[in-house]
Amino acid sequence: MLEILYDNGPCLVINKPAGILTQAPAGIDSLEVQVKAFYREREQKEGNIYLGLPHRLDRPVSGAIVFARHVRAAQRLSTQFENRTVTKVYWAVVEGQVEGDEGTWTDCLHKRHGMSQSIVVPADDPRGKIAVLHYRVLGRIEGVGTWLEIELETGRTHQIRVQAASRGHAVIGDLQYGSTVPFGEQFADERLRAIALHARQLGFNHPMTGEAVDVVAPAATAWRELLGGQLPIN
Repeated sequence: MLEILYDNGPCLVINKPAGILTQAPAGIDSLEVQVKAFYREREQKEGNIYLGLPHRLDRPVSGAIVFARHVRAAQRLSTQFENRTVTKVYWAVVEGQVEGDEGTWTDCLHKRHGMSQSIVVPADDPRGKIAVLHYRVLGRIEGVGTWLEIELETGRTHQIRVQAASRGHAVIGDLQYGSTVPFGEQFADERLRAIALHARQLGFNHPMTGEAVDVVAPAATAWRELLGGQLPIN
């Protein structure tokens, strides 16, 4: 069942579970398929359902994601993402002890051709695109790592994952970028496993009314198990 965080007009914000694709080819389950089914049932409509996806979350990532029910709303939301007027705050637990209590990471990233993977490249590499994030330490977990609150200034493929890993602080559970610490349920199918990266907060203007929308996504049980008493109730 979908965990709906915000539902107003053509805007729907869902708390995406880890392990499911945001969007997938026909015949493969995805959050897009599930949201279309939700609208189809609610509106008692058969046939095609339009659904705009202004942004994506990686398969192993959980948290707040917004969908748009019609074209105009989708275009206006997409413009906000392109213009970087959307607030995107993440929680991440990374391996090792991150230096300082807050800071900024700036890199040039290149998405490898034909692969769902990014790498850090030199600043003078023409393939590189600037990637900037700001972090604040929320807690330090002895023997495990550092709990970070991250605000993205840019939105590159796997940005948080590759920027953290390139500094020796892979997101816990992220085998793709070198993590050696498991997170959450260890399904036999690695594609279903979560990583300790959660889209905690999403802020945007409602595409039709202009109203400021600020949505907070509760973290899953695996976070409670990892952070224990440090985690807020919601």
